[in-house]
Amino acid sequence: MVSKPNSNKARLKRHARVRAKISGTAACPRLDVFRSNSNIYAQLIDDENGVTLVAASSNEKDFGISGGNKEGAHKVGKLIAERAAEKGITEVVFDRGGYIYHGRVKELAEGAREGGLKF
Repeated sequence: MVSKPNSNKARLKRHARVRAKISGTAACPRLDVFRSNSNIYAQLIDDENGVTLVAASSNEKDFGISGGNKEGAHKVGKLIAERAAEKGITEVVFDRGGYIYHGRVKELAEGAREGGLKF
């Protein structure tokens, strides 16, 4: 019997490989992305202290549009950039979470850049 490869297991393996090389600090936190079928989530994380500095998601109460599409992902990117600016954060390290840089992940990154984050 032929079994289908587990794509989430492969994604987690890619994510672990990337995480071995990059980490965030208080001055330059890690912009982490998690993508589910219906929503998209982003966090700015200080790995030295193990603290989430800023978070945004399409699952929030007053978000309005679906997070399962590119438009919603772009809006989450702008939202995280706006919240980061309030905390005085301008530079981040982008962590795509093992996902390919395409579609919703790319739109979130472009929205964050548009909002003023540099990476």
